[in-house]
Amino acid sequence: MSTIFDRILDGEIPCHKVYEDEHVLAFLDVGPLSPGHTLVIPKERKAHLHELSDEAAAAIGRVLPRLARAVLSATGATAYNVLQNNGSEAHQAVFHVHFHIIPKGSDGGLGIDWPARSLAAEDAAPMVEAIRRALAAES
Repeated sequence: MSTIFDRILDGEIPCHKVYEDEHVLAFLDVGPLSPGHTLVIPKERKAHLHELSDEAAAAIGRVLPRLARAVLSATGATAYNVLQNNGSEAHQAVFHVHFHIIPKGSDGGLGIDWPARSLAAEDAAPMVEAIRRALAAES
C-alpha cells in the first residue's frame, strides 16, 4: 500500500528537502509541532523499524545526529525530541519508517506523558533472558 512518503520518494509530491543521500531523505514536516520539525525517512520502503535492513538502519543512524545538530543550529533551540513510532497502537499514522526531530522551546515542541512504573527485580531477570535469547536467534 502506497504512503505519502512513497509518493514523495517517487517525486509525485514535493517536499521541503533538507538532506538527501543514497539511503535517506530528510524534509520539513508540513504539520510541524515547532519550527524546524524535520522528518527523516529511509529510502527503503518498510513500515516498521524492525523490518529495515541493517544497511538502511545504519544509514539513518549515521545522519540523525548531524541532522539534529543542524536543526538546533537553524532554530536556536537547545533541546529536542527524536520520535519514532511503530504500529497504530503506538500512534504511527504513516506506515513508512520515519523519525521526527522536534525542536523544543517556547514556540512549541512535543509534550509527553510518561507514566513510568517500577521494574521489579523478579521481572527483570526473565525479561533480560528472553531478550538475549531473541538476539542470539538473530545471529
